[in-house]
Amino acid sequence: MLFIRVKVWSSVPEDMAEKPIVICTRGSALALAQSNLILAQCRAAFPRLQFELKIIKTTGDKLQTASLAQESQALPKGLFTKELEVALLNHQADLAVHSLKDLPTELPAGLKLGAVGKREDVRDVLLFRDADFLTRVPAADIKGRRGFNPQTRLREFPAGAVVATSSTRRKAQLLVAHPQLQIVDIRGNVATRMQKLMAKPELDATVLALAGLTRLNFKITPDGTIHGHASAKPGDDVPEGLLATVLPVEEMLPCVGQGAIGLEIRTEDKRIAEICAALNDFPTFQCVTAERTFLAAMGGGCQSPVGAYAELDGANLRLRAVSFLHETVRRAEAKRPVAEAAELGRQIAAELLGKTG
Repeated sequence: MLFIRVKVWSSVPEDMAEKPIVICTRGSALALAQSNLILAQCRAAFPRLQFELKIIKTTGDKLQTASLAQESQALPKGLFTKELEVALLNHQADLAVHSLKDLPTELPAGLKLGAVGKREDVRDVLLFRDADFLTRVPAADIKGRRGFNPQTRLREFPAGAVVATSSTRRKAQLLVAHPQLQIVDIRGNVATRMQKLMAKPELDATVLALAGLTRLNFKITPDGTIHGHASAKPGDDVPEGLLATVLPVEEMLPCVGQGAIGLEIRTEDKRIAEICAALNDFPTFQCVTAERTFLAAMGGGCQSPVGAYAELDGANLRLRAVSFLHETVRRAEAKRPVAEAAELGRQIAAELLGKTG
């Protein structure tokens, strides 16, 4: 199927050029990278208009910082989006940029998902210390840390290896792939988690989204070496001695919306809706519609122990999903025409909820 991406140019009202269009975002390195990407796209598509970024600290950012020492403390859904949504509703901003996986499927009255950017790679990445690097480090600096060979796969980790993740979806799938792992919680941004992994001898590995690493300009070479830095801020570069193995979706299905950027706007704001029409990636929008409808029908949020991934398959969408909401692992897969994305999501949810084992 051929998708035509339509850019709206001349229909934007003239008075839009007089008032800057405010794009609000969180202040993390990843949020800023994504927001600056959207800002650049806006300026390229609408060179006559003024756009500016507004950084807002969310409740989730504050709680995450406060609970770094209490890794097991869960963060309720919506805490990384609430303040941005308030800014939209109060007309203090016109467009909010989110990692779509953080955006609840049920939005406040008066707001909607206006557009979705082209998706990055949805896979997760297993990070661990390089065994060869540790042999070149003074023994006094190793402090009990152990390393592994390049391209070590998940099932090749020794029994009792400790993998750090706070995602219920990742925890469940890690233990399916390797039941003898120990799973512990971890909190913090990408750079913080890398630093914790390198510094804490009790940790053997952690799991991060490849899309986030890519948007932060981290590069993974064929031998698993990671290069780059999240920002110019000191300490945001990759700690020396880390390796990465990309996990296949067959082993680790992503969370709903992973790798996609969501643009939230006011429901009745036609001028911003026209801008979103130029930024929206239709195939990605249909894929995440299937995933988000599935998640809503499952009655869960971004912390639910479910995974789902929709992708184009010719003129159809293929949706794969896994649920750990019951005593047994439940999986389902189906295809439907692209125009039936929401119906596909509901179909898969009904199948998983209706299974008995």
